[in-house]
Amino acid sequence: MKLFHKSADEAALPEEPKSREDAPSDVSRRQFVTGAVGAAGAGLLLGQSAVPAWAGGTPAIDTPATPWPATFDVAGTAPPSPPREMPKAGDVIHKFEMEVTIGTHEILPGVKAHMFLYNGTYPGPEIRVTEGDWVQVDLKNSSPENHTIHWHGVMLANEMDGVPFGTQWPVFTKQNYRYLFRAQPAGTHFYHCHVMTTLHQQAGLVGSLIIEAKDDLVKKTFPYTREYTQLISEIDTNWARQSLNEMVGMGMSMNAMNGDSKLMSEMNGRMMGWFQDKGSFLKAIKDGYIPAYTTPKVGMNQVITPNFFMINGKSFPMTDPIMIKTGENIRVRLIGGGMQPHFLHLHGHDFWHVCQDGAPLASPLRLNTIPVFPGTTSDIIIQGTNPGSWHFHDHSDLSTTNNGIHPGGMMTMLMYEDAEEHGVKFKDAIQTNS
Repeated sequence: MKLFHKSADEAALPEEPKSREDAPSDVSRRQFVTGAVGAAGAGLLLGQSAVPAWAGGTPAIDTPATPWPATFDVAGTAPPSPPREMPKAGDVIHKFEMEVTIGTHEILPGVKAHMFLYNGTYPGPEIRVTEGDWVQVDLKNSSPENHTIHWHGVMLANEMDGVPFGTQWPVFTKQNYRYLFRAQPAGTHFYHCHVMTTLHQQAGLVGSLIIEAKDDLVKKTFPYTREYTQLISEIDTNWARQSLNEMVGMGMSMNAMNGDSKLMSEMNGRMMGWFQDKGSFLKAIKDGYIPAYTTPKVGMNQVITPNFFMINGKSFPMTDPIMIKTGENIRVRLIGGGMQPHFLHLHGHDFWHVCQDGAPLASPLRLNTIPVFPGTTSDIIIQGTNPGSWHFHDHSDLSTTNNGIHPGGMMTMLMYEDAEEHGVKFKDAIQTNS
C-alpha cells in the first residue's frame, strides 16, 4: 500500500506536537509514494549470546533448530535510543499524513461494511522506515467520532503513545494531532486507534508498521528475495454496523457539548464522559451524570460474534496469494490485528519461526502451524522446497468460513510460479460453499 509521505531527507526540525486547541484546522494533501519493498526489518538488538545460535549458516530444512542458548543479554530490551530526545539538524525525518474518515470497505463481492478508515483503506497504509529514523505523522480527523493512533510495539515518548486521556486528549472531529517518534526497535509492528478499541480497531483503524534493521540477522541467515505482510483480523459486521451508528450519533452529540459541564450532566448512560480527575467524576454524578456502566446499552448488549475473518481486509477467495519459486526463501510477517487468536497452518511445508514481536528468536523454530495472538507479530521464513499450490489458513475451523459458509475467511494460497515446470498439472479452482 501507499501512504502520504514527504521527503525522507528533510533536515528542518519538526514543530512540537500540537494539542487539540492549537492544532491547524487543515493539513495539506501530499502525493502518494511507494515505500521500500526490498529491504527487511529484524528486531531488537540481540545480546552476543543469541548470535551463535544463528551463526552456522542457513539451517537445512530437514535438521532440527539449534538449542536455546543458556545465557542471554538482560539489557537487550532497553530502547536503542533515549525515547524522549528530539531530532537534531540533519536527522532523517519521514513525514506522513493520516486522515480518518468513514467509508465502505468490500470484504468480498456482495459484502461491504461501513468502517472507519485510515487514508481510505482497510487495513491502513503500511508505514515502512529504517530503525533510528524519525517518524512524523499528522493525524487529521475527518469523522464525527474521536480517534488516536497507538504505535504498538514502539519505544517512544509517553506523549506519543496515543492513549486517550492517558497520554493525550483524543483527537476530536475536524482537529489534528502530530505524532513524532524515533523508529525503534526494528521489527514487525503495527498501529491502531486506542479509542473504544473493540469497535474502532475491528471497524478498520489498524495498519502495519515495519521498522527495517540496518543489519538484518534474518536476511543474513535466510537470504530472501521477497516478503509479505499479512494483517489478520475479524469482524462481526452486524455488531459493528449497529455500534458504529450509535457511536457516531453519540460522538456528534458530545462534540456539540464541547466540554460544557452543564450539558454533560444531561448525557445519557450510553455516552462516554471524561473528567479531569476522580473528584470531578464524583461531582458530575452528584450533579446528575449517569455513568455508562449503570445503564444497559440499548441495542448493544449482544455478544460479539465475528462472521468474517480477513487477511489484509479480505476474506477467501479474495485474499492475495503468496508467491514463491522453487529454491527461493520468502519472509512472511504475520500481525495479530484482531481480537481472537488464530493458528496459521501451511500445507506441504515446514517453515522457520524467526521473529516474535519484532525481535529475532535466539534460535529459529521449525513449525508448520503458528499461533498468532491479538497484539502479537510473528515473522516466518518459507523455503521453496515443494512445488505446487498449497493452502495457508487458520486451523481454527470457524475462521475459514464466510458468514458461516465454508470455505472462506482466513485462508490464502502459497503458489509456486514454476509449478508446471516441475510437473504439477492440477489447476486449483474457486469454491464458495461445501
